[in-house]
Amino acid sequence: MTTLHHCVSARSFRPLWTLEELGVPYDLRMLPFPPRVHAKTYLQDNPLGTIPLLVDGDTRMTESAAICQYLCARHAPTPLQVEPTEPDFGAWLNYLHFGEATLTFPQTLVLRYSRFEPEDRRQPQVAQDYARWFLARLRGVEARLAGREHLAAGRFTIADVSVGYALLLASLLDLSPQFPDNVRAYWARLQEREGFQRAMRAQDEAARAQGVSTLPPTAASA
Repeated sequence: MTTLHHCVSARSFRPLWTLEELGVPYDLRMLPFPPRVHAKTYLQDNPLGTIPLLVDGDTRMTESAAICQYLCARHAPTPLQVEPTEPDFGAWLNYLHFGEATLTFPQTLVLRYSRFEPEDRRQPQVAQDYARWFLARLRGVEARLAGREHLAAGRFTIADVSVGYALLLASLLDLSPQFPDNVRAYWARLQEREGFQRAMRAQDEAARAQGVSTLPPTAASA
C-alpha cells in the first residue's frame, strides 16, 4: 500500500489530489503542521521534517511535484501525464515544476514573515513584497490560459495539479481576489473537479479520525 504523510492543505495536497485523480488505493497519515515542531517522532521517518513523504515499497520521496510524476509513471497509462511524443511534453514538464519552484516558493516567505514568525520578528513589508512577486509570476499562467481550459495537451494533467495547489495556497493567503481573469476562471474550474473535491474530503475526514487539526497551514504557528 502506498503511504502518504500529509498536513491539511500543505504541499502534500499535490500527491493527495493526484492519488484521487488516479483512483488508486493509499494510506493517508495525517500530521500536525509543522510536523518538525509538533510531531517530532516523524523525524525518524523523514529527517528533514517536511511534508510530503511518500512511501511506496522501498521508494521514499519528499518532493511534491516529483511524487506526482512518479505516481503517474507507476500507474501509466494515464491522461494525467503527457508523453514525450506529444507536442506539449515540454510545456507539461515546465508547468509541473513551475507550480512549486516559481509559484509556491514566494508564498512560503509570505507565510513565514506574516504568520509563522513570532510577532517581534514578523516583517510585513517582506510579506507584501513576496506576495507581489507571486502575483507577478501569475502573468505567465494568465497568458498560457488564453483560449485554453488547461495548461498542457488540451486536458487536465498533473501540471494543473501543481499549479492548482499554488492557487489553493494563494486563496488561503487571501490573494485570490487579485488573480487575473483567466487564472480566476481556471481556479474555479479546478475546484469543481471531483478529484479535487475528493482530496479535500479525504484530508478532512482523515484529520478528524486521527485527531489532527483540520485547519490549513496558514492558521498554524511554527
